[in-house]
Amino acid sequence: MDNEQPHQELVKCVVVGDTAVGKTRLICARAYNKQFSLSQLLNTHVPTVFAIDQYRIYKEVLERSCVVVDGVNVSLRLWDTFGDHDKDRRFAYGRSDVVLLCFSVANPVSLRNCRVMWYPEIRRFCPNTPILLVGCKNDLRYICKDEQYLSYCRDRSPLVRPVRECDLVMPCEGRAVAREIGVEYYETSVLTYFGVNEIFDNVIRAALISRRQQRFWMTNLKRVQRPMLQVPFCPPKPKVQDPSTVGSTLREDFHCLLTSAAFTDLVLVAGGGPTAGGTIVHAHRFLVASASTAFHKLLMTDLSDCVTTRRSSDSSMLSGTFGDTNLGNFNSDTECLLGNDHSLQRPARFVLKAVSSSSRLREAVKRRSSMQTLPQEQHPGIHRELNHAAFQAISIEQWDDRGSDRNSSDRSPRQSPAWVPVQTVVQLMELSELKQAAEFLELPELQTYVTNLMNKEEFLNNDLSQQYLQMLCGRLKELCLEGGLFSDVLFQLEDGTASVHRPLLMSRCDMMHAMFSGDFRESNAKVITFPGVKLRTFQVLLQYLYTDTIPTLKTRECLPIVELGNRLCLPRLISLVENEIIDLFQRVIQAGGDVSEDCIYLLEPLQMHNAHQLVEWCLTCMATNYNHVCNKHAKQLRSLHPENQAYLNRHRWPPVWYLKDYDYYERCLVERQREENPIKPLKRSRNTAGCLCFTSKSRRNAEKQNYRTIRAMDTLSLLRASLRRIRRWSPAS
Repeated sequence: MDNEQPHQELVKCVVVGDTAVGKTRLICARAYNKQFSLSQLLNTHVPTVFAIDQYRIYKEVLERSCVVVDGVNVSLRLWDTFGDHDKDRRFAYGRSDVVLLCFSVANPVSLRNCRVMWYPEIRRFCPNTPILLVGCKNDLRYICKDEQYLSYCRDRSPLVRPVRECDLVMPCEGRAVAREIGVEYYETSVLTYFGVNEIFDNVIRAALISRRQQRFWMTNLKRVQRPMLQVPFCPPKPKVQDPSTVGSTLREDFHCLLTSAAFTDLVLVAGGGPTAGGTIVHAHRFLVASASTAFHKLLMTDLSDCVTTRRSSDSSMLSGTFGDTNLGNFNSDTECLLGNDHSLQRPARFVLKAVSSSSRLREAVKRRSSMQTLPQEQHPGIHRELNHAAFQAISIEQWDDRGSDRNSSDRSPRQSPAWVPVQTVVQLMELSELKQAAEFLELPELQTYVTNLMNKEEFLNNDLSQQYLQMLCGRLKELCLEGGLFSDVLFQLEDGTASVHRPLLMSRCDMMHAMFSGDFRESNAKVITFPGVKLRTFQVLLQYLYTDTIPTLKTRECLPIVELGNRLCLPRLISLVENEIIDLFQRVIQAGGDVSEDCIYLLEPLQMHNAHQLVEWCLTCMATNYNHVCNKHAKQLRSLHPENQAYLNRHRWPPVWYLKDYDYYERCLVERQREENPIKPLKRSRNTAGCLCFTSKSRRNAEKQNYRTIRAMDTLSLLRASLRRIRRWSPAS
């Protein structure tokens, strides 16, 4: 051999086995200290061989071949061979010190060939050479279930075929073959680098022990140990995938609510209306009041004193923005007024007449500053003149509902505007006029938005739109959801009632849209019965519909919410609940708690209601803690569906084959310790105490001490008896 150094043992190791079992990869992993990736290992197999002249060409390969094992300086030379059965390998077997017999864990035929074909061939050329049986690719026992591995095999099909579980060779099967042919058994993986260095260290030990038997006079080989036992490979703990959340459609739903004319209760009249060349805009009071504080104050104006026809000179002017306006809940007032007016044959709407042009805006500002009165006009019905820069009057009038009927409320194609009001209006008016209108309507976000457009800084509007959307959701929750502002329908639940807004439910939920816009009883009903739903569950649903968020939930509260979300076809609500419960479980686990009982309780109901992510998380959690679940909750585990039990048995961690292999390893370790350190028989100690006449001094001292202790105890008992006698005969008794 080249580059052989003095005082160094040279070991020649020949690696044999079937083709494509991983011989060359194993040698390269040792020679180059290289760990292969999954894509490299799954490439199309090309028969190769590791050339022995690599030790002469590459210095780093030669340096890595020199190791120290049990105090012996060794140079290990690895000889690779072809796996074809018809090749002549007698040159490779010549002067070999040890033979490494390899098979693939994913190929049972290669293990059978080790016993039938390879072992007889080795013994024919090397009758006294030690042999080690090695199972390569043991990572395939757990990676065959990995989604990345399966997807790569699908992409490379039919060149790469995924490994089936029925083709895997378990450690007990490989060990049985090793016991049959009388060799040691090891396993390795070049993907995880498990057992690579350990195997070749044991190869060196086996070769040196065989050499020591032939050269017993070599003192440097006396400390060489037997090939060590290999600790079984424990597959990594399965990782739980982070749950994903369905994308939010809140902006698109609000855009549909803006463009839809279904169940509108507010009409904005600009430029005198269509007859005067102006325009009208249908809107919803609850949404406009939540979006702007100015609209909220305006729509909460008390019109109870304006039922009869009044002149503008008789109406009280509003000071400041709206003056001394009486604010209150307008729902009851409006219903009372509309109920007393029997002349209203068509639906009534709140009508806001806006100032039509910028000149009128300036005039209105002047009137507001000088407290001038508006022109006197006759307005039948409920009407009040306003001293406002943007609006002339507010009234409740009979309005032609054509074009705003619920049946004509088909949803327009959903868009994704960054700011729904601005993109709709900015094409109709100049930015300066829009900015002035935003100032009058107390919309600071809109002012900033328009200012960015005027300064050509549109990139700043993305964050601004998100902030405004969050503010709008907060106002909707505060005013409409909790305060019931301008609600138009009542849901009767099992344990209470909830006031909601029909247009918002239609825009956020397809099932609600079909219920309210179709020819169903609920389309015109003021009170809708919702059977099988409790108030707490419905409140969580409403918070999701109004704000696109959910409150903090408890573990057992998620089932009715998931059931309701599945019933109403709301996948985002289900995903939000799944994320909330998974976060709760993870916090409990980090605090040292146990969630196995909750997982068993939630598993099968969640499967019925399509909560797939939470189901997968519960199954993975139970499978990774299978032993604990069996010990603590055996009865509940047996009550699960057979398919779930089969899944847990198949994906349990640690797997059964590892537990069996580890038990065998512990037994072998105890047996080897007994062989190396035999227990010596106990010798009976000789009794040298003798008789009482010849007792030692220490024994006499111990007897004296015992005598003194007995005398002291007798004295104490006598004192206690005398005290009892004195107490008995004392006068106090």
